[in-house]
Amino acid sequence: MLIRKASCVTALAAAILASPPARAEATLRIAMTASDIPTATGLPNNGFEGMRFLGYPIFEGLVLWDLTRTDKLAGLRPGLAEKWEQDPADNKTWIFHLRRGVKFHDGTDFNADAVIWNLDRYFNNNSPQFEPPSSAMSRARVPIMGSYNKIDDETVAITTTKPASYFPYMAVYLLFTSPTSFEKAGRDWTKVATLPAAGTGPFRITKVVPRQEADLARWEGYWDSGKMAKVDNVVLMPIPEANSRLAALRSGQVDWIEVPPPDGLASLKSAGFTITTGSYPHVWPWFYNIGATNSPFKDVKVRQALNYCIDREGLVALLNGTAEPSVGWLKSADPDFGSPVNRYKYDPTKGKTLLAEAGYTAAKPLSFKAMISNSGSGQMLPLPMNEFLQQNLKEACGVNVEFNVIEWQVLLTAARATPDSPNLQGAMVLNISSPSSDAGVMARYFSSANFSPNGFNFEQWKDDDFDEALKTISEATDPKAISAAYRKAHERLVDNPPWLFIVHDLNPRAMSPKIKGFVSPQSWFVDLTLVSLQ
Repeated sequence: MLIRKASCVTALAAAILASPPARAEATLRIAMTASDIPTATGLPNNGFEGMRFLGYPIFEGLVLWDLTRTDKLAGLRPGLAEKWEQDPADNKTWIFHLRRGVKFHDGTDFNADAVIWNLDRYFNNNSPQFEPPSSAMSRARVPIMGSYNKIDDETVAITTTKPASYFPYMAVYLLFTSPTSFEKAGRDWTKVATLPAAGTGPFRITKVVPRQEADLARWEGYWDSGKMAKVDNVVLMPIPEANSRLAALRSGQVDWIEVPPPDGLASLKSAGFTITTGSYPHVWPWFYNIGATNSPFKDVKVRQALNYCIDREGLVALLNGTAEPSVGWLKSADPDFGSPVNRYKYDPTKGKTLLAEAGYTAAKPLSFKAMISNSGSGQMLPLPMNEFLQQNLKEACGVNVEFNVIEWQVLLTAARATPDSPNLQGAMVLNISSPSSDAGVMARYFSSANFSPNGFNFEQWKDDDFDEALKTISEATDPKAISAAYRKAHERLVDNPPWLFIVHDLNPRAMSPKIKGFVSPQSWFVDLTLVSLQ
């Protein structure tokens, strides 16, 4: 009996030694620039950084971005809709054919009823699930939403208020949450994130601790077997201060940081960390508050003057080459940049001449308040950058700028205020980094139909030639006519500027050498499913 027991023990030990060791779970830890965890109900706040990390990885749209390439602007790919087309009988109506067999993370079905339920959440004030914060963002991003209806369980129709060839580029921002999440939370959106909320994406939320971390886990039931995540878990941490993010990376607290401080890049490289940069559709401007009652920016000469007064090359040097000068909404090398009359460069003499023609001189200097953030999505390093511009404008053109520094999400909310709103506290400028990816975004920001608070035209800028060009872009079917109109529209943005064009970000990130497979697409977003840890 003793011999038999010993032999069993020996056999068990041999089996344990022969079996491969259990694989350790791979956890990717990311330091965001946000000061808090973006909202986790399915349409996150905190701008596009919120969409990058608490949006697309968990909650998806009918249309998704293709984030697998670096050689061209990110395009669109089928998402929760397998395909879509304009109704041949009505060019304002789009038909979306839904993907079958998709489940939310809670096991419930994604179908046409879930689509309509979520659209009511955003666009129907009288629906039980109406969510004001998500509605405000969605209406600003899709200002031409008209009606929508279920055709059958796998088909929905969405009708816009006017023809829009670029509507799929707007639909990509409408994300879908399981209706069951709302019911389980007692129909209270403030409690939905604590469930946590269920989406359909390659990751699911497992935990959210405000201002500390959000934990994601790979979703084993993801509908796209070809895009299963390679890491088991993702931990997202809000670290708004750049040097604190740098310290977290060096100490091993995180594996990846957004926007490393420029003066730390060389030492990070020498220590073996990976630095990634890449062109993407980004512009870092000042928005002029043209609509305010006593705004100095009603005069186009003042708006042009500041574009000649700033030293963009000097600012790029401050950023250690992680940005490039911006002289328009698009990059100057873009084929759709056009041939505007104004070719902005550092020319204080011309800037001061234009200011004098507008009535601003050394005896009566231009003075205004700018509202800026201390961090945030796409904001790069807003405090030192704005301090550089403040000193630059004073020394070059005698312009006095006062700053009101607020939190990023508060600044985003301010961008939807009316020009004389008390929320702006007298600000005549907002510093908000912005996308420049497609005609849909151009329409959102600059169409005179999208004045705040109903759209993203905070400036309340109106240019008849621009609006006419945008109408052609929306309605034309000839690619040559659309491209010509796009160039014309951009020329108006340069010559009649609603913004002070400052720099284009080059999207710097710093990562542990353990990270493999990362792609830096020409987009504000990233595909976390491609990333692995070794």
